[in-house]
Formats: sequence, structure tokens, C-alpha cells
Amino acid sequence: MDTSKIYDYLLSLGLSENMAQYLKTAILLVGLLLIIFIIDFIIRRILIVAFTQFAQRSKTNFDDILVANKTPRNVAHIIPFLIALEFVPNVFSDFPDFENFVEKSLQVFAILLTLWIVRSILHSLKDYLKTLTRFKDKPIASYIQVFMIFAWLGGIMSAIAIITNIPFLQFLTGMGAISAVIILVFRDTILGFVASIQVSINDMVRIGDWITFEKYGADGDVIEITLATVKVQNFDKTITTIPTYALISDSFKNWRGMTNSDGRRIKRALYIKQNGVKYLTDADVEKLKDVQLITSYLETRQADIKSFNTSHDINKELLLNGRNLTNLGVFRKYIDSYLKQHSAINKDMMIMARQLAPTTQGIPMEIYAFSSDKRWENYEYIMSDVFDHLIAALPYFDLEIFELPSNSVFKNS
Repeated sequence: MDTSKIYDYLLSLGLSENMAQYLKTAILLVGLLLIIFIIDFIIRRILIVAFTQFAQRSKTNFDDILVANKTPRNVAHIIPFLIALEFVPNVFSDFPDFENFVEKSLQVFAILLTLWIVRSILHSLKDYLKTLTRFKDKPIASYIQVFMIFAWLGGIMSAIAIITNIPFLQFLTGMGAISAVIILVFRDTILGFVASIQVSINDMVRIGDWITFEKYGADGDVIEITLATVKVQNFDKTITTIPTYALISDSFKNWRGMTNSDGRRIKRALYIKQNGVKYLTDADVEKLKDVQLITSYLETRQADIKSFNTSHDINKELLLNGRNLTNLGVFRKYIDSYLKQHSAINKDMMIMARQLAPTTQGIPMEIYAFSSDKRWENYEYIMSDVFDHLIAALPYFDLEIFELPSNSVFKNS
């Protein structure tokens, strides 16, 4: 491209040679930037529209995923970049040092652009494979993460080699010689860097998440995530600092799933004395019918049991014979009915009262439900309200809570 005419025209206006050189370079630079911007905008719009239309017509969803991961947008930058690389020598022909700097910057940008395109394609491939049944249980994301870590390392080393004018192979040789020292000195930083990438990509922890990390005594909200540490403000307002790499090397609990859900789980058991469990007589059943929550249930069950025992000619002089109701089974049904009518229990999530295997402390009757209010204080109030009621209800079913004997029991005996 002949730029001398612009230079001659500026001289004809009475400008000095230096001023003409600077002004010519500025004019060419602005013109090149405008051309690059316009071409980039046009190509980007064409590619996005073409990909979108093709994605709507095609049967596979891979092209839709490519569009969602901005692959066409990244590819659109290639032609404007090539134009810039071609015309930069003409723009800065009067300033060779600055021309060298800009060309190196463009080469570094080429590395970044390549990494962006590769990353968007790999993420699209990962999202597509997740839709296939045979790949759902495969750690595709881990493979891509490992590849991208090495790709970024290679890109960073290539950029350093370009900036320092050192041949890439020679640069790698020098890096190999000092890599042991670098790893030894910057061990924690390297571990933290790799961990932060893993934490970020896998979305393991965000600022504001409530996490529990027993090994480090952390139980509170994440307030800061850095390359080396994660700061957690515990509920007693103390601050716990956790190494970032511990998040991927050790086990911790993130409560985000609970806070994003529709309820907070209540999972606690009442330990009931085994010697209080018994069959219910007709008199016992009639007495329990006064408990309104289970009146309908008892009437239905009593009729079914009597029908069965009569049709099978069961001798009911002994309660053990045939089918019977037990006070523990009726109490379990009462718990279920009570939870389903409780205003603070989420009715759209699981509600269950279940009997666990007997222990030396009695029979665990576990309540499994979800409170609608997930705030800690309100959650504790709801759970206490439920168990206050159930503990007080136990004597109506001739049942008792197991309790280890106190000193006063032994003194009285």
C-alpha cells in the first residue's frame, strides 16, 4: 500500500516532516481500526446468522451448542486479525520499533484467539457429549480441563518466547533446567493456581456460599477466594482461612444446593422404648379414634382388619393371631398425618416417617421432611416445634422416649 501520497499531501499543507510522519501514521491507524471494526462486525453478524439458521434446520443439536458457546463469534475475529497483521507494517513504516511492538502484540493476541476458539469448541463438545446416554457418567469435563491447562501453559510460554525474542525450543530447554527450582519455590502458588482453575471451572465454590469444612473448623459463608486461600466467615463471626488447593484435595460440604432448593431438610429420630410396643385392642383403637388426625385412618384400617380376620376364621382370643394394629404403627401414621398438615412443612417435597433398625437405645422413629423456610433461626424453630409436639404426643399411644438413667434413679433404688 502506497502511503507516500498522504505524506506528500501533508507536507504540501506546510507541516514539518516529523509532524507529517506522526499525522500520517495516526490517519492510517484510525483508518485501519475502522476497517477492522467494520469487517469484524459484518463477518460476525454473517457467521452468527448463518450458524443460527443452520442450527434451526439441522437435526443435531451440536450446532446449537456451538452457537451457545460463542464459537462463531470467536472464529469471526480471524479475518480482521489477518488484515491487521498484513497492514500494520504499512501503518508504522516510519516507526520500526513501534511496528515491532505492535506485531508482537498481534502474535500474542493470535495465541489468545486460538485458545479461545479451542476452548469454545471443547466446551461445545463437552456439552454435546453430556446429552448422549453413553457419555453421561464419563468425566469428559476433567479431560478437557487437563487439556486446557496444558494448552494455556503452552500459550503462555509461547507468548513469553515471542516477547523475549527467544526461539520456542530454546525457551523450553531453559524452562526445563529451572523447572525443579520453580516448582520448589512456588509450590503453594502452583497448587493454588491449579486449584483455582478447577474450582472456577467446576463451580465448586462461589463468594456467598455457605460451606462446612470440618478439617479446618470452617462453618460459614465464603467472603473471599484468591489464588492461595479461601476466607470463610463463620457464624460466630470468626474468620477461617483455607488453602485453595484443599477444596479439591479434601472433602467439604457446600450448602448451595439446599439454599437454592424449595426447602431445608429435617432428618431427626425419636428413640422409643421397645418394651412399650404392643398390639392394640378394640378398646385401645376406640380410644385413639378421638385423635382427629387419624380417626379416618383407624376406622378404615379397623374395618379392613376385622374383615380379613373374619373371612379367614382367625381366633382373636389371642391378640397375636391374624392381623392387628400396633401402637407404634399408629403413631408412625400420626406423625405422617401431622407433618402433612403442618403449615411450615413443604408439601411438594418428601415427607416420611420411617422406623429404623432397633438399637441399644430403643427403636429410632425418624422424621424425614423439608421446612419451607430455609433461614437457620426459623428452621430450628420449626424443627423444635415439630418434635415438641411429637414428644408430648407419645404418652397418648402408650409409648415412651428412651432415656439413660440419671444418678437420682440409682439413689432412689
